[in-house]
Amino acid sequence: MKKVFLTLKLLFTTLLFAQNTNPNQRLNFNATFIEKDPIIDGNIINEMLWNKVPVISNMEQIKPNYGAPVSEKTAIRIAYTNKTLYVAVICYDQSPETIVVSDSRRDADLNDDDSFLFILDTYNDQQNGFLFGTNADGMEYDAQIDREGEGNFSANRQQGGVVGGTNINWDASWEVKTETGDYGWSAEFAIPLRSIRFNSGADKTWGINFQRNISKRSETAYWANLPLGFDIKRVSLAGKMNGLNLKSPKNLKVIPYVLTQGVNDKTALNNNNSSAAIGGDIKYSLTPGLTLDVTYNTDFAQVEVDEQQVNLDRFNLFFPEKRPFFLENAGQFSVGSAGEVDLFFSRRIGIGSDGSLVPIIGGSRVSGKVGQTNVGLLSMFTDEIENTDIVKNNYSVARVNHDFATSRSSIGGVFVNRSGINLPDDYNRVYAVDGKLGLGKKAQLSGFVSKSTTPGITSGDHAFKFLGVYNWNGWNLRGGYTEVGEGFNPEVGFLLRESFRKPEFLIFKQWRPKNTGKLLEVRPHVSYRGYWDFNNNLVTSFLHVDNHWVWESGFEIHTGINFTKEGVLTPFSISNVEIPVGVYDHSEFQLVLMTNANKQLYFQTRTVIGGYFGGNRFSSNNKVNFRIGDRFNTSGTLNYNRLNLPNGTVNAIISGARFAYSFTPRMFLQSLIQYNNVSKIASVNARFGWLQNANTGLFIVFNIIQDNDYKDLLNNQSVTLKYSYQFDVLKK
Repeated sequence: MKKVFLTLKLLFTTLLFAQNTNPNQRLNFNATFIEKDPIIDGNIINEMLWNKVPVISNMEQIKPNYGAPVSEKTAIRIAYTNKTLYVAVICYDQSPETIVVSDSRRDADLNDDDSFLFILDTYNDQQNGFLFGTNADGMEYDAQIDREGEGNFSANRQQGGVVGGTNINWDASWEVKTETGDYGWSAEFAIPLRSIRFNSGADKTWGINFQRNISKRSETAYWANLPLGFDIKRVSLAGKMNGLNLKSPKNLKVIPYVLTQGVNDKTALNNNNSSAAIGGDIKYSLTPGLTLDVTYNTDFAQVEVDEQQVNLDRFNLFFPEKRPFFLENAGQFSVGSAGEVDLFFSRRIGIGSDGSLVPIIGGSRVSGKVGQTNVGLLSMFTDEIENTDIVKNNYSVARVNHDFATSRSSIGGVFVNRSGINLPDDYNRVYAVDGKLGLGKKAQLSGFVSKSTTPGITSGDHAFKFLGVYNWNGWNLRGGYTEVGEGFNPEVGFLLRESFRKPEFLIFKQWRPKNTGKLLEVRPHVSYRGYWDFNNNLVTSFLHVDNHWVWESGFEIHTGINFTKEGVLTPFSISNVEIPVGVYDHSEFQLVLMTNANKQLYFQTRTVIGGYFGGNRFSSNNKVNFRIGDRFNTSGTLNYNRLNLPNGTVNAIISGARFAYSFTPRMFLQSLIQYNNVSKIASVNARFGWLQNANTGLFIVFNIIQDNDYKDLLNNQSVTLKYSYQFDVLKK
């Protein structure tokens, strides 16, 4: 422990040398106000209106040639009316036949396409923003950015959720049209001002940056160029758009839905049934920055099922949130250490501990910003389930934090409460204060302190974390300490493991060596995390030494070695194989390989070979992607783990296949097929979606869940048809 703390002290000392510099502070322009709306059709060259708007064209590569001008001419124009922000871009291309569109589904990853993105820091707080993008086919990509994108993130909106940072499940109402020609391709965006949040008034300034991806060269370029290791979400280094005169837009949307479902249960229970339901949401802008959401009979039938997991350790598995209502503005309610100590985890609402659904009666949320103060209030009610111990509950969250815009700093607090309706002794509460202190543009200190209150628990009910980060010019240095008390009990949160003290550090360097042929960069790094209990017993120690080798083509190899130590104080089982009490000291080799994701066929694998709880482990996680044109995408996964342990052998296999076909950017058919040999469950989830605005529209969902365990035979099928429509009441 002493050596670890000395390392942390060294890292914190390094942080003090950070400087308050923004290399892009001279990048700015005045927004152009127009009286007449342009025709949104993607044809920019021939529209006279755009010829009167100044052009932004200077972009610099971050890869492959750092600091070099973008290899293809790019012309960007921005204008606005009282109601709408317009962005027009012409992406010239000397060989337009090589333009790549890999996926046309809404919010698909744009990094592997010929694409264009821009981010708006509408409060100029240098921490948060709205990200929009498209490819040459006119697909729609939008995301909410909190804390400059820091936090757990799943790159596939149809697959995963988010814990703070980047929320691609935020779906605003906006429009984009594209055109392709012998010059390359162009795109026109129309972003209604009532779809985003901002402070109204005269002569406002927004942070802004632009990104262009050129697939044939694996090239990425920015208008406000960034140091190595950053991307467009680093809004504290963005340029500025000045002179905005903004009025308060009115916004009232009513989103009803109707649903019908049929269930065919082929087990001995023969529980066949059909049902119908209605419900909906209301969204109202109290101010330009503050929104009220009301939901009744909340339903998430269109959401993709969870990916199957097998627990090969003794700690909790994390399943991300995927439900749209809870994902919108999720970053505002996120406090703690994402994925490890989450003080509020929305999956606790409406989903039981065994994964079963708990009916949500309804609720409301107020979220947004007042000046530079972020506000989030949430109250949800769930129903009881007969013949179980699940009772009616109210879940409430109050979150406030204030941003200090010029310093990348903030301070705030959160209150989380669960209470059984009419049950005065059935409650759980969590209180916390959190904050961060920006040390210039290069470093930051952050942390939180929390306490829980549960009937019957009177001590050890605390948790806290402090973290220091230096991140600049390819260097990423981190040092932190986390502690979770033995009595800390966030029932509406998530704990990866209970009761621990954890020091951690990371030393990471992203380096672009010269005269190395097609080798683009290397990333040597070392990281450590250790977990002790409150009797000073080591529970887990993990030291990781690695290097990433990255080529210009996008091909990557990661070569690493891990030094692990596990202290087992109480016996536990992995798939019915007992792990006895003891200290297990091992090392393991780790190899990661990824081919060029821009190609039609893409493959990645991660292999770990080494010791494991007194025996040895061979782990191989594999994924292959294949696409045909810009419409059809498929991927297959095979995760294999073989554990040779002193008391037996475990063979765990999880296999899966995804298929997706996009008829248009707003109409898709996709499926997920999964099987694992531990629970022996096979599942099929197939969904047809015909989207209108903001992820509303027609959804048809087909589910099959089946196992071959005759003791608890599971075999049922369901078909759900859901239609929702967004009425924009105050559009005119």
